[in-house]
Amino acid sequence: MKPLIAIALAAAVAGCATDTRNLPTQSGVDLGRYAGRWYEQVRLPHGFQKDCASDVRADYTLQPDGRIGVVNQCRTAQGKTKVASAQGRLSPAFDPPDPARLQVRFAPQWMSWLPWVWGDYWILHVDEDYRYALVGTPDRKYLWVLARDRQADRAMVNRLLDRAAKLGFDVTRVVRTGN
Repeated sequence: MKPLIAIALAAAVAGCATDTRNLPTQSGVDLGRYAGRWYEQVRLPHGFQKDCASDVRADYTLQPDGRIGVVNQCRTAQGKTKVASAQGRLSPAFDPPDPARLQVRFAPQWMSWLPWVWGDYWILHVDEDYRYALVGTPDRKYLWVLARDRQADRAMVNRLLDRAAKLGFDVTRVVRTGN
């Protein structure tokens, strides 16, 4: 029984730890403007996306309670649609709250009290028209380049990848999405 308690405690501590390593985020993010549909252009692979081959998109909706509804969808290589719903929130680790530093939970609501079910989702850059965004995690393991249009301007996507590389992301491992 003691090993189980030790493992649970270690997992809780690890879930609470956020390694910011001086990762700058976009200042002045307006979540109302950020809400809506985004098409993934590039990603550093995440486990839940391993089957995603094309039409990778995310829809963000501001909820009346201040949280963010998230629906991720993609098409697999076999042509099936894969959908995952989540809830987002401002990261409680920052005071005052920073709308560029969000957390997302794909686990069921009843598990929301567990800190390790929440994953960081930081808006590193969004252009002034909210047409392109660079999003990542503070540990630099995951990265997404998003655009409002299914087919984005390749030069803009490459500029965002250059920015990500300067921030310490391993962009040699990115997967380009077949939108």
